[in-house]
Amino acid sequence: MFLETEPTKRDIQEAHERIINQIHRTPLLSSSAINKIAGCEIFFKCENFQKVGAFKFRGASNAVLSLSESELKKGAATHSSGNHAAATALAAKMKYVPAYIVMPHTAPQIKKIAVEGYDAKIIYCEPTLQAREEALNKVVEETGAAFVHPYNNYSVIAGQATCAKEILEDHSRLDYIIPPVGGGGLASGTCLSAKYFSNKTKVIGAEPKSADDAFRSLRDKTIHPSVNPKTICDGLLTSLGDKTFSILSQNLEEILTASEETIIDAMKIIWERMKIVVEPSSAVALAVVLEKKEKFAAKKIALILTGGNVDLKNLPF
Repeated sequence: MFLETEPTKRDIQEAHERIINQIHRTPLLSSSAINKIAGCEIFFKCENFQKVGAFKFRGASNAVLSLSESELKKGAATHSSGNHAAATALAAKMKYVPAYIVMPHTAPQIKKIAVEGYDAKIIYCEPTLQAREEALNKVVEETGAAFVHPYNNYSVIAGQATCAKEILEDHSRLDYIIPPVGGGGLASGTCLSAKYFSNKTKVIGAEPKSADDAFRSLRDKTIHPSVNPKTICDGLLTSLGDKTFSILSQNLEEILTASEETIIDAMKIIWERMKIVVEPSSAVALAVVLEKKEKFAAKKIALILTGGNVDLKNLPF
């Protein structure tokens, strides 16, 4: 059964205990070359090394493992264009239960292949939120599967919070943690972990300038839908949900945005200097630091590299 209220410190601790043997504890890496470029001390939480290549496996695992035996028999269902789809598919497979994944037909091919590889049943739809939700509702009605929302689910948020919990266990004296913001699940979990495990660490969200619905939503104190965003960050196309909006409104320091050009530059810098592959959605966290060097000068910062599922045939540089 999913959490029905905002995750507490104990909920996050229990989520970590629940998924600890299923996830990777990913490393916190640094690069003196990037520190010199950015003018601050950066620690990269490498969720691109997580199972399914993304942090999403934390939240999906906690949600699936929270289901009762009777709920599990009917399986798990979700709608997602990528990493959450693969995460839910693998979490279900590891419990030997069916997974039903609604994906827009425009989803990156690498992510379609990943979901198929975890034996999930894919239901394709048009690339609109309405089409996703209609297809998902039909699947749930026909199968009785539990809907694991990609981000607007307290059990998912508690699972994502374990990422920042690990960061703070490894390096407690941080000025900032910066997660990318799409639907807000990771950012919400990061805020809660900072609140409970290190009240001196502030959380700043990172978002593309051309997909800044979360920035505008928090500024205007109302949820702005993400309408046809034009960004290379395919993992950051969704709008905030009511649960994530509430948590971020109360706990997030601010959201900073970065240009597409800087995001691509940041992705390339990580590739060249650290020899690791990250998605554009991950690189936005470094991009906002590069565009606001004066703000972060001489600070200690953790950036969450959210995923590494890149189509190597379509690199932006």
